[in-house]
Parts: sequence; structure tokens; C-alpha cells
Amino acid sequence: MKIAAKKFEGYIFALPGFIYTVVVLGYPLIYNLILSFKDLNIRNLRSGNAVLVGLANYKQLFTDSTFQLILRNTFIFTIGSLVFQFTIGFILALFFSKKFKLAGPIRGLLLIAYMMPIAVTAMLGKNIFGVSEGLINDLLLKMGFISEPVQWLVSTSTALIAVIAVNCWIGIPFNMLILTSGLTNIPQRVYDSAAVDGANAWQRFYHITLPLMRPAIMAVLMLGFIYTFKAFDLMFIMTRGGPLNSTDVLGTYAYKLSFTKYQFSMGAATGMVLFCCLLVIGLFYLRLIAGEED
Repeated sequence: MKIAAKKFEGYIFALPGFIYTVVVLGYPLIYNLILSFKDLNIRNLRSGNAVLVGLANYKQLFTDSTFQLILRNTFIFTIGSLVFQFTIGFILALFFSKKFKLAGPIRGLLLIAYMMPIAVTAMLGKNIFGVSEGLINDLLLKMGFISEPVQWLVSTSTALIAVIAVNCWIGIPFNMLILTSGLTNIPQRVYDSAAVDGANAWQRFYHITLPLMRPAIMAVLMLGFIYTFKAFDLMFIMTRGGPLNSTDVLGTYAYKLSFTKYQFSMGAATGMVLFCCLLVIGLFYLRLIAGEED
């Protein structure tokens, strides 16, 4: 009887969260899913006579070379950003975990890039990678690495690199912050014991730091993947997805289909592809966490 009452009490406490999830997240998601199975466009928007087309929108998307390019861009942007953000963030976290003068203030200054609004960062990135007035071209010219300015944001071969670089500038402080908190949870006595046993710096890092940092590493990679994979504002402000879709990702492409080309169902289908990719990653992470807890 007490167990049943306890369960009922748990359901009551969970009810507000469940209602919030259904109303705020569930309804738009289901509506978007239904929309992706229809043929809603600018011609039948007013009449509301959109017919069901089943999986036709998805078939059209996956056979479209532009969508394939955008899907590839999304993964390159996400993985490229994660590799640099995590590697540099981890190095900085290890560096600032050492106790030295001004470590705290310098670490705080690095966080400014993360706290800055994305729109401001995107405008800064646009100026930094500008052709004539850009800081990057100016530095590379003075150092002799290039003989003439590079058209970073107007060339299909360099635009995505520039966007990834700006995104790394935002993400490195976040990675550093999370990984630093993980490092502080490792007791110093573990390192001291290993040092007494003769372990060198690399052995202490590989056999102590990495295993004990595993939860923090998984969390930062997972959050970083989700945050980066659904990016929209950075490339939309810096390049509008151009040139020739070279910086378009799923988020910007869904927006273009829905609100520029008015192919609402195609935009909804693109949004569902984005959602499904993140859902798979999320379920994989939950399974990984559950396995570790068992």
C-alpha cells in the first residue's frame, strides 16, 4: 500500500513536467512530422488542400544532390568543430588546472568568447575573415604565408573552414570550462601515489586523468555535438549558407526551404532528418550512461 502511494506521489510530481513536454515539445514535433508527409507549399497554403504524399518528401530529399551536400556539410562542420574545440579545450583545461598567478583571470577572459551573443560573434567572424579589411588576411600577408588576400567567405573551398574556425572560437571556452570542472574532481592524492610508484607525466595522464575524466569527456562531446549539429545563426549571419550551399547545414536549409522557397513540407522533412540524427545520438549517449551505471 505504501509502495503504491509512493508511486502515485511520484506520478503527481512528474505530471507538470510531462504536460510541459507534451505541450511545448510534443505538439510542434508531431505537427512538423505530419507536415513532412504532406505537400504544403505556397500554392495550397491558403486553401489548406495539402494532400498526403507519404514518404515522397524524404525520397526527394535523399536523392537531391544539394541535400546530400548539405548533409555532408553538417557532419563536416560538426566533427571538425568538435575535434578542434575538444582538443584545444582539453589542453587549456590541463594548463589552467595548474596553480599559477593570474590563472583565474586569464581563464575568465577566455570565457568572454562563449558568453558573447552568437550574432555578435558571427559579425566579428565576418569582419575577421573579410577579403581586404580582414585580420586573418592581414596577418598571413605580413607573415608571408600568402601573396594575395584569400577570399575566405566567398570561395566554396574556404567558406566552411572560416565558419568552423569561428565556431571553435565560441566552443573552446565551453569545453575548457566543463573539462576543468572534471579535472578538479580528481583527488590530488591519486597523482601523488602514482608519482611515488614511479609513474611519469604521460602515464599519469593516460592511466589516471583520462579514465577518471570519462564522464566529463562524454558529457562535453555529447553537448558539443548537439549544439553544433543544430547550428543555424552562425552561418546564416556570416554567409547565408553560401557560396553555392558550401556552408549550408540542415538548420539553414530547412529555413530556406520553408521561408524562402515556401516549400513548407520539404522544410519540415529536413527538420525531421535533423531531429532524427540528434535523437539517435541522444539515445546512444543514454545507453552508454546506463551501461556505465550498471
